[in-house]
Amino acid sequence: MAYWNKELETKPKEELQKMQLGLLRNELRTMYDSSKFIHDKMKSVGLLPEDIDSFERFRKVPFMKKTDLRDNYPDNLFVKPYHELVRLHVSSGTTGNPIVVGYTQNDLDNWAESLDRGMTSFGMSKDDILQNFHGYGLFTGGLGVHYAAEKMGVTVLPISTGNTERQIKMMQDLPITSFAGTPSYMFHIADICDQKGIDIRRDTKVRYAIAGGEPWSESMRQKLQERTGIKVHNCYGASEFYGPMFLECNEQDGLHVWADLAYVEVLDRNGDQCADGERGELVVTMLKKEAFPLIRYKIGDISSLTWEKCGCGRTHPRLMRISGRTDDMLIVRGVNVFPSQIEGVIGEFAFLTPFYRITLTNENFMDSMTIDVEIGEDSLTEDTVSIDRMTRSVESRLKDVLNIKAVVHLTLPGSLERFEGKSCHVKDLRRYD
Repeated sequence: MAYWNKELETKPKEELQKMQLGLLRNELRTMYDSSKFIHDKMKSVGLLPEDIDSFERFRKVPFMKKTDLRDNYPDNLFVKPYHELVRLHVSSGTTGNPIVVGYTQNDLDNWAESLDRGMTSFGMSKDDILQNFHGYGLFTGGLGVHYAAEKMGVTVLPISTGNTERQIKMMQDLPITSFAGTPSYMFHIADICDQKGIDIRRDTKVRYAIAGGEPWSESMRQKLQERTGIKVHNCYGASEFYGPMFLECNEQDGLHVWADLAYVEVLDRNGDQCADGERGELVVTMLKKEAFPLIRYKIGDISSLTWEKCGCGRTHPRLMRISGRTDDMLIVRGVNVFPSQIEGVIGEFAFLTPFYRITLTNENFMDSMTIDVEIGEDSLTEDTVSIDRMTRSVESRLKDVLNIKAVVHLTLPGSLERFEGKSCHVKDLRRYD
């Protein structure tokens, strides 16, 4: 079993938590002195950095929210002057002002090391060649993975997004051993390979992949692995942290959250701490961030955290697969629906592909939900009785899970849109005027 830093990655929980508390106090002192925003937040509840003598006391610090980041656009939350910064990244800003994140060199080094520990944990080394089809530019995925891989000696092909024909030619002609990109684009590559009669197992040397940048389910992972023979490792992060940061090891049993870089809380609907392994809303504090502080940030993702020692020997907490978001929740006829629930149901049926689209409409103020999902090539049939049976089985299972009726349409393979970047599954056409 390879480690990037075995002594650190296998420290006992008690030592890691003692380290976290010290880093929390140091970060709060720095932010209290240099960030008016953090200073005012703490002052509003009568807290000083030296008061933080326990995690319970730390949880009295008010939350940061995405609206705080947007309201302070472009750089009011920076605590370092521009001459000390070496890079800027900017979020898409599809729901308001974008979020601008600044980085010092130490920030970039910590970001790269976080990914390097993860890459090492599932077997990557300087003997690998990585085909990186994350987008390069303001999006953090491309450059984040690129520089981390180079730091550990991996050869990187910075092919970026799109031009699938060229992607496939490169993975055939060069001894590519690994991918990085969105899972939906990996499926698209697999589709084109099938159409061209290319067997990824036989015709390439690709053995594993890093998949992230969008929500995806465990069933989607299993289908992708069975179809391609590639072992696919989940990746989690956000521009607000640094970018993509945390990876699964070879066990594929949760993302290793490095306790010296981040302190993650999981809170229930009342704001109380969830038990180990219990799902709730994630609240993230970055422990060594220099340019752009992040203290008790409610990212909006729903997951669980466990301190149980991993089968790989690492002792840092593990974050389980994200099961939804508080802000992508759909309310349909008064019922809370998460796209991840629908994706999970789709994954239960072997005759379906992972490609789907949710369309919401309303008539006479009554919401309706239609789900288009592709049938697999091997399950194509002109037998209308069989099609009807498959459709009704999916609709029945969705009703069991969602507690509302959804109309399912089975579509032909390749008929739904593929996305080179983050996928977009929901089309809300409801009008209330």
